[in-house]
Amino acid sequence: MPTVGLVTAGGDCPGTNAAIRGVVARLDAAGWKVIGVEKGWKGLMEGKTRPLTRDSVRGIIGRGGTILGSSRLDPYVHGNGYESIRPTVEAAGIDSLVVIGGDGSLRSAAKLAEEGLKVVGIPKTIDNDIGGTDVTFGFHTAVQVVTDAIDRLTTTAEAHDRIMVVETMGRTAGWIAAYAGIAGGAEIIVVPEIPYDIEEIAERIRARHDAGRTYSLVVVAEGIPTERGFVTSGIDAFGFERLGGAGEVVAKELERLTGYEARTVTLGHLQRGGSPTAFDRVLATRMGLHAAELTLQGKSSVMVAVRGTRMTDVDILEACNEPRPLEPEVFAEAAWFFARA
Repeated sequence: MPTVGLVTAGGDCPGTNAAIRGVVARLDAAGWKVIGVEKGWKGLMEGKTRPLTRDSVRGIIGRGGTILGSSRLDPYVHGNGYESIRPTVEAAGIDSLVVIGGDGSLRSAAKLAEEGLKVVGIPKTIDNDIGGTDVTFGFHTAVQVVTDAIDRLTTTAEAHDRIMVVETMGRTAGWIAAYAGIAGGAEIIVVPEIPYDIEEIAERIRARHDAGRTYSLVVVAEGIPTERGFVTSGIDAFGFERLGGAGEVVAKELERLTGYEARTVTLGHLQRGGSPTAFDRVLATRMGLHAAELTLQGKSSVMVAVRGTRMTDVDILEACNEPRPLEPEVFAEAAWFFARA
């Protein structure tokens, strides 16, 4: 009986459990054995696995997080590649892997495929910035969370005549900031893809207030450059840089330039926690089912991708070459809302 290892690596993301369910349900129906790897790559490096069956994944479609757990450990960053996981792969009799992860996890998956292990990837990120696919699950849930927050912050900003600066996730691309900013009615959106001038933002806010509006909502992605460069909050336990604080820098500058009180809200991990939306549940399930089909066909070094409404597959390396920036059409259609230099 063929055996497939299932890994969820990197940051948690709404819809991951729905994807797990899709993979397991299809492979179980085909009579294949599925081994769940606990705590991401760490589980493969330390031999932490457990069997998954159709019964194991009942009732998880609406749960956030991942029933398998995850970690930031990586076999190529913190180990010596395939040799780091070989003992677990051989002991569990794993013939191939399905890896649910972001660009970093998929990059490692591609390297494992180069070393001879069959691998199929499923893109997972709320940032929606993985190449090769039109959308990733988790993105729509994150946008809804941020939109709900903006709705609430708008009323408090109006009550106190404040500028509210909302910082969203978005290390390299401004998808969340753009979509939630538009949906929430923000006055100005600042994203990494478009150079901006803080003086121009201040002027727009002053003009708005001069016209009788006493509050403003500004949405910024965490990965925008500031006068201090990219704002970080240190290095995590695995050696990766943590972004965060751009919103605070922008708020202080706007308060100085306009004379209006400015406050910052950094939504952080709220954006990727909790139950996925119906859209993300369906998308993740379809991606999981398609990944299982690709695995049954014996394909390797491919990633599930969405083109329009159709499921397809692309080379994993296509997804990892460059982050996918916010589409220019979004700028063109909603140009007034974006800050520009």
